[in-house]
Amino acid sequence: MATPDDKFYRAKITERVDITPDLWRIRIDPGGEFRFQPGQYATLGVEGRERRCERPYSIVSSPYESEIEFFFELVPQGILTPELHKLNTGSELLMRKSAKGRFTLDLSGARKNHLLVSTVTGVAPFTSYIRTLSRDYQEGRFPEGHRLFLINGASRSWEFGYHDEIRDVAARSMWLQYVATISRPWEDPDWTGEVGRVDDILRKHTDQWRLSGDDTIAYLCGHPEMIEHGKGILQRLAFPKEALREEIYWVPAKEAARKAAQSA
Repeated sequence: MATPDDKFYRAKITERVDITPDLWRIRIDPGGEFRFQPGQYATLGVEGRERRCERPYSIVSSPYESEIEFFFELVPQGILTPELHKLNTGSELLMRKSAKGRFTLDLSGARKNHLLVSTVTGVAPFTSYIRTLSRDYQEGRFPEGHRLFLINGASRSWEFGYHDEIRDVAARSMWLQYVATISRPWEDPDWTGEVGRVDDILRKHTDQWRLSGDDTIAYLCGHPEMIEHGKGILQRLAFPKEALREEIYWVPAKEAARKAAQSA
């Protein structure tokens, strides 16, 4: 039988960047070999006084990088993010040795357009896609004919964890289109980009990019309400079920209560 030490690395934080008081990113040295595909997640944990707390988090970094990067949002009543928020450069945390998840870029099918739709930390797996494809493009391994179209939303522009990086890749790459949008422009008067919630502008940009369910796979990641609304919009645009992928970062309280009642 495997022991806890067989399943976990004792990873060390090598860098921490605070973006806002409740948004931050870290890079970690896992302390051993960690294989993953862009779009997968790692399970992180912290040893508590009474028990170990674990949660899955999407990986930001590319498999080409030696360290693993994560982008967090503090959930004050959450089980793990308050504990992770206390950690700084040099701190240790647990990380399961195997990556999991199926929210990977589908490069094998007939659909060669990839519509990426995210809110705040939901951009994490898409950043992993972009970093990996950017390296592949530079080294002549880019999958021919494939294109990415990313919409990323936040309340205010300073909540974008990777805006400059993604904008710069898009500026020099024919295979990436990028739109960032904020939903509270009255709190961010210097913002000159798109305005509105992600689901408010999704149809507009899907039409402008001439994307359809025949040639496009849509990947939605982040806030559960955005995902639900976004799927509805795309279904009304005739996107079939097989062209819709989702990665929900948490279950809304009402939905969790309903599921608990059903299982009681």
